[in-house]
Amino acid sequence: MRASITRSVSCTNTIRQNLIGMAKGFSHASVLLSNDIKAANPTTTNYNKYEVVAGFGSLAILEVDTNCLQQLDKFTADNTNDWLFGYISYDLKNEIEDLSSKNRDNLLFPTLQFFVPEIVITVAGNELTAHYYASNNTPAAIIAFLGELCKQPQTAPPLHFPNSFTARVSRKQYIDNFSKIQNHIQQGDIYEINYCIEFFTNPKGFDPYNTQRQLLATSPTPYSAFFKDNSQYLLCASPERYIAKSNNTLISQPIKGTIARGATSELDAANQLTLSQSPKERAENIMIVDLVRNDLSRIASKGTVNVDELCGIYPFRQVHQMISTVSCKLEPNASFSSIVRATFPMGSMTGAPKVRAMQIIDEYEVSQRGLYSGTVGYISPNGDFDFNVVIRSLLYNEKKKYLSFSVGSAITAKANAAQEYDECLLKASAILKTLNTTISHAE
Repeated sequence: MRASITRSVSCTNTIRQNLIGMAKGFSHASVLLSNDIKAANPTTTNYNKYEVVAGFGSLAILEVDTNCLQQLDKFTADNTNDWLFGYISYDLKNEIEDLSSKNRDNLLFPTLQFFVPEIVITVAGNELTAHYYASNNTPAAIIAFLGELCKQPQTAPPLHFPNSFTARVSRKQYIDNFSKIQNHIQQGDIYEINYCIEFFTNPKGFDPYNTQRQLLATSPTPYSAFFKDNSQYLLCASPERYIAKSNNTLISQPIKGTIARGATSELDAANQLTLSQSPKERAENIMIVDLVRNDLSRIASKGTVNVDELCGIYPFRQVHQMISTVSCKLEPNASFSSIVRATFPMGSMTGAPKVRAMQIIDEYEVSQRGLYSGTVGYISPNGDFDFNVVIRSLLYNEKKKYLSFSVGSAITAKANAAQEYDECLLKASAILKTLNTTISHAE
């Protein structure tokens, strides 16, 4: 049984920065941040339970590449009524469906990892709470830990990142593959697909902690995450929620539809209107909403799947996004693994129909997605949970000195290759701006 200590605070931004720095002292850490952004309509804000939820240290770890969901069932059963933090990589698809991945994997993240943290920190409103085991930590030690979180952080040195990123796929290759994928659409194999490309570098030195702080300053998003597993790191500035559960209600909030922010308020409003009225972007979004509705129906009580909001437009620092919200009431005793099996990978990162889209993705993409297009989040002691979509993210393998990010966009019958490639670069802009770097060999 965990004990808890709660303090009133007014320094949430300071806490966010210090929590990322605190991860240095632990082999495993997960810091999940909303950045005070509500990327949801008013009817779903109750799912945003915390401004911050973070776990440090590991009392138990599950790290697997095979029989993942079966082992996750046992792990969650062994740790009932406790906090779990973790991630699921995109390639869990190979267990859920009869699929495989032959592409290059330079990051080598496990397919699935969850851990029971030694210390859990939550911030809700102006309340900062530490949840801990008294057998592992004294109250005095936890009070000291909380005190460190509200200290003014030292000014971080400017990021010095001399590397550029290299495109795994050139612009010409992208356009060639785009044309081939559209042929699949014209032949009726699929209606829509999310085609992604990777950019990588081999830095001699890279500071994931300072970079994450800078990335959040450049691109604050509601489903941001910093995940550390020894020498492997996720630095995530995601605007998208995969699934969240509150009591017996489940929601998913797929994103499809992107446009750049305008340089002036007038241009910005015009861009927002353009996105909201775009037949192409609305069609992409609605196709994925239909896919999500179908996925949720597998584990929903009959007649409870509902579209709470269709094609809402939400502003972020670099872009406007089109977001829909789909909800359902869960069947009694629906387990976390059964929900994942029914809904993963998320439709916004695959396409429709999902299985055929994933087959074509493996045919034309050259990098194994791994944690990109996967999800990271937490499960609370009462069984509620919240998980994001891992996009707009840096992935780093410190041992291999390999750093990469991937971006993608939806291809439909009406999509234009040059425009979709430019959209990919727009989605990469926050990362490139944070590191003050460029892409090489992208032509």
